Amino acid sequence: MSNWTGVLELDMESRQGRTVAKNVYFQGAFKVMRPVYHNNYSYPCYYLLNPGGGYLDGDTYRMSVSLDEEAQLTLTTQSSTKVYKTPKSYVYQETEFHLKKNSYLEYLPDALIAYENAKYVQKNIVHMEKGATLLYSDIVTPGWSPEGKQFSYDTLRLKSEIYMDNELVAFDHIKLQPEQQHMTGLGFMEGYTHLGSFIVIGEKTNEALLDRLYEAIQEDSSDFAFGLSKLAVPGFTVRIMANRTQIIERIITTCHQIICDEWYQTKPSFLRKY
Repeated sequence: MSNWTGVLELDMESRQGRTVAKNVYFQGAFKVMRPVYHNNYSYPCYYLLNPGGGYLDGDTYRMSVSLDEEAQLTLTTQSSTKVYKTPKSYVYQETEFHLKKNSYLEYLPDALIAYENAKYVQKNIVHMEKGATLLYSDIVTPGWSPEGKQFSYDTLRLKSEIYMDNELVAFDHIKLQPEQQHMTGLGFMEGYTHLGSFIVIGEKTNEALLDRLYEAIQEDSSDFAFGLSKLAVPGFTVRIMANRTQIIERIITTCHQIICDEWYQTKPSFLRKY
């Protein structure tokens, strides 16, 4: 695809025990802030920016992120991603990650908000080497509409392909079309409006971790539904349905904290946005 609305390339390497960028390139309506080293950690956090304030009709975005061996990175957004009315053509975002052995990536964007008549297609492709670690989250929420409809967007499609040593090990495809689907019914949103996903792949995944995560999620007294599933490789997915973004964020944060404690005896960075 040519004439991208925004392009971002970010290549990281480990240099003398500290992760730094060896290439940062962006153009159009896609940028990153200067890196922040939270808690004096040896790896940075980059905040993605959309100077236009939201995605509009026909916008196309491409992001490429690579981590060399031993490199670590936290990647997030400055705020929620807003997709406005797209009367002619859908918004398209394509992201490709390359994670070499013993690299570590946290990709934790804020919620995607789809407003009335929005059409959005997202494709994530992850290429990992054995020994790399991935933590990835997604939250989908409906935006405001004049009529107060819960599902006023047109189409949301989120596809993720994860390859380990060039073999497809995980495939996730969410497709929501309110006009064609019984959104409140069984197999769809089942009475909820917000949807969250948390995908984790790491060699240290074991049954004890999954049990601890399941128990911690169940302790939350909010109104939500969730499922936790093992992957074919060491890793798991958590799917959450709720009626508020904050509930899903809290559950993902709880899982993130447990993983950091179990695997690294550290605390996750506080990604304050406001």
